[in-house]
Parts: sequence; C-alpha cells; structure tokens
Amino acid sequence: MRALYIGRFQPFHLGHLHIVKYILEVSKEVIIAIGSSQVSHTVHNPFTAGERFLMIKKTLETEGVDLRRVHILPVPDIYRNALWVKHVETITPPFDVVYANEPVTVRLFKESNYNVKVTALYKRNVYSGEEIRNRILENKDWEILVPKATVEVIKDIDGVARLLEIIKSDKKETSYQEMTNSI
Repeated sequence: MRALYIGRFQPFHLGHLHIVKYILEVSKEVIIAIGSSQVSHTVHNPFTAGERFLMIKKTLETEGVDLRRVHILPVPDIYRNALWVKHVETITPPFDVVYANEPVTVRLFKESNYNVKVTALYKRNVYSGEEIRNRILENKDWEILVPKATVEVIKDIDGVARLLEIIKSDKKETSYQEMTNSI
C-alpha cells in the first residue's frame, strides 16, 4: 500500500516526523506532498518548496529512514477545489490512502472516494508550524521543536533573518495602507 501525506511543512517539525514514521509502519511507501509549493517568503509560508524538500529529506536520512520507500514531491495550489484531487493525481504516483488534517483536503479526497485518515496530531499544542514561526519571531527557543536537520537548513538559508525581514515588511506595508486609507 502507498500512502499520500499532504502538508505545507512550514517548517518540517517533530510532529510531522512522528506522522511520517507512523505511516511507514503501516504502509509500504509514503508520498510526502509539499502543499502550496509555489508560495514562499510570506509570514505563513516563509520557506520555498526546495527548502522544505531539504528539511524533509535530510531529516529522514538522519533518522535512518529507507528513502526508497519515500517520494517527496511539490504540489502547487490551483485554486480550483473541484479539480484539485485530479491535479494531485497527475503529479504523484498512484496511492491507496490519504493522510491529512486540513478540513478541505480531507473533504475533497473523501468526495473522490479515497480512504482518508485524519492523522492524530502529535502534541499539536507544541508542534505546529505557526508556533515555531512565532517562537522564531519572538526570539524564543524554537529549535527544540524541529529535527536537527531542519535547524541546519533554516540556518543555512538564513531563515530566521528572512522571517524577521518579512514581518518588518508586512508591518511597513500595513502602516502604508492604513495611512493611504485615511487620506
């Protein structure tokens, strides 16, 4: 059985790793679909698809996962829900089961008659991309929430500085919009 696991992985954290390991216990192979792969350099999506690919691949290598059982693929958004499952099917190898948490994703795959497993979120109050990005922005310890390989990729790309620059830029743009709206 081949499973599809969809996520944005912004960044790839220990909760994601836990789910990938679980999927590999119950499936022969896993396709890790990097969702919203066309989006980067925003507060909610600071990392590129290539950077997320490296986070995942290097982490799995470090963890001793047999990469012959793993396919990591970018999946860009098409903004047409009625066509999205077919879009995913054209990008990925065939799969039998889908692991996802995002409600629209779950609904779309169920409507396309896939067996969908809503993954038990592993310590969701701690392991979430939003929590990690917030900790980076607040200069709090974020490295304990991600695998060492993810930390290395973020440091190699100067990801902390990028996220700080993005938030400053967003604040400037918001201030400018507020100023022009009041004229």
